[in-house]
Amino acid sequence: MRLSFLVCSCILSALTFSALNCIPTGGAKNIILFLADGTGFSTINAASIYGYGKPQQLFIQNMPHLGLSETSTASNWVTDSAAGMTAIMTGEKTHNGVVSQASNAVRGKKDGTPLKSILEYAEERGLSSGVVSNSPISDATPAACYAHSNDRGKHGHIFAQILEPRFGDGVDVVIGPGRKVILQQTQELNINLEEELTARGYAFIDNPQLLQEVASQRNRIVALYESEDFDLGDTVSNAIDILKKNTAGFFLMVESNNHFSDAKKSLSRLVAMDKVVRETSERMKNTDTLILFTADHSYDLRIPLAPKVQDIVPHVVIDGHHTAEEVLVAAQGPGAEQVKGFFPNTHLFRIMMEAYRWQ
Repeated sequence: MRLSFLVCSCILSALTFSALNCIPTGGAKNIILFLADGTGFSTINAASIYGYGKPQQLFIQNMPHLGLSETSTASNWVTDSAAGMTAIMTGEKTHNGVVSQASNAVRGKKDGTPLKSILEYAEERGLSSGVVSNSPISDATPAACYAHSNDRGKHGHIFAQILEPRFGDGVDVVIGPGRKVILQQTQELNINLEEELTARGYAFIDNPQLLQEVASQRNRIVALYESEDFDLGDTVSNAIDILKKNTAGFFLMVESNNHFSDAKKSLSRLVAMDKVVRETSERMKNTDTLILFTADHSYDLRIPLAPKVQDIVPHVVIDGHHTAEEVLVAAQGPGAEQVKGFFPNTHLFRIMMEAYRWQ
């Protein structure tokens, strides 16, 4: 009797603690991966000073779990976005320029073994999925989520794979720029993109002003914009509104390109992205959602010598190259405790798989 009472008391205490603190006890139902393209520690430090006048003020710097991701490729110490995102999405390293194909690919000449992405695992299991980017939505980072190609420059070939998914019914939400090149290259492949997308149940729009209305009415959307100048926060919010309609859960990748020869643009982009991460984290904090922030590679933005002033931009030096050092990984939610110490970028795939309890 006494043992039964103690066991019941322990269970009741644990349940009470979990309820009061809204801590999910199982795996993740949803994963939101924020990918800061070209965002190394030097950019993060400079963006905090630029945005808030002192270091360590960004939300991502204060998330509960932090780690460092090594970003080399199968054949090079310095990665591009294609190889970097392939490693994150599939758990395997490949060569620069190759999108979610194994290292037996030869860029532009020979296909390699297709590598199954975390988005494809989600589709296979009946979850919804989405990609949002302020870079062309057929470019390397978003492409590695839903497509497989031996050359990141084949925009038509890459985007056409949305029409013929390998698993499930394919990515549900696709939002970003690149409209001109995608329409041009799919047309060269004799694909009428609007007809094909409509036939597969997508709403097809070209104006960010239409997104909220369409999001309230539809479960599948492709939004191709001419310009990268749209509100990333509103877009992410609308994407979540669509994806969360699926009670099985979802996977969402959100990219912001934060590396330019223009220091102010780079730092402004990261400050804006950080606010989106904070807003999304606050919205999803009482749900079973793993939120990850990381970068595909670092960038040679530096502050070699500067007075202690907030206007850091005149003192920033940019040489215009990707660099090889580790990048930040920050996380919260179920599975976030696995983000710790130093690890290869391929480990992020395993963290996501384990968070979903698929491995």
